Amino acid sequence: MKEKVTHPFAPVCGENAEVLILGTFPSVKSRENAFYYGHPRNRFWPLLAEIFQTDVPRTIEEKTLFLRQNRVALWDVVAACEIEGSADSSIAEAKANDIPGLLRKTKINRIICNGKKAGELFDRHFPEIANGGTIEVICCPSTSPANAAWTMEKLSLPWREALCCPKEEPTP
Repeated sequence: MKEKVTHPFAPVCGENAEVLILGTFPSVKSRENAFYYGHPRNRFWPLLAEIFQTDVPRTIEEKTLFLRQNRVALWDVVAACEIEGSADSSIAEAKANDIPGLLRKTKINRIICNGKKAGELFDRHFPEIANGGTIEVICCPSTSPANAAWTMEKLSLPWREALCCPKEEPTP
């Protein structure tokens, strides 16, 4: 059964953030844990720790510091919606977060959507950014445990490229 839910926490965004990672909407476990990617089987934190060659952050404070140190901001596309459990496929009546407002206040030059659904929702709500805006938008495979076809090893390459190797602008 779907319930109306509002996003329970703010974006994480340090003043030097250059990359914004966008999920869809916090899972039930994330909402219970009061922070992003709170399901113990979600590969988000272990994957980023591997890419940035550090220990996996455990607490909210460690995760926040980790993101800030690596110039990564974290938020979700959806501010409020109707959803059944944690199923992204069930999201309806989605209202978007003010992502353009966040971008205006930061140095973010790249957006990474965590999974196809996050990418679709971003494209739908922010076509002016998604379609040829000045910010590069990349859709990476979801780190969710529901995306079991993608092993950590397979996830690592597209995420590493998105986080560490931005496309170079052509020289005039």
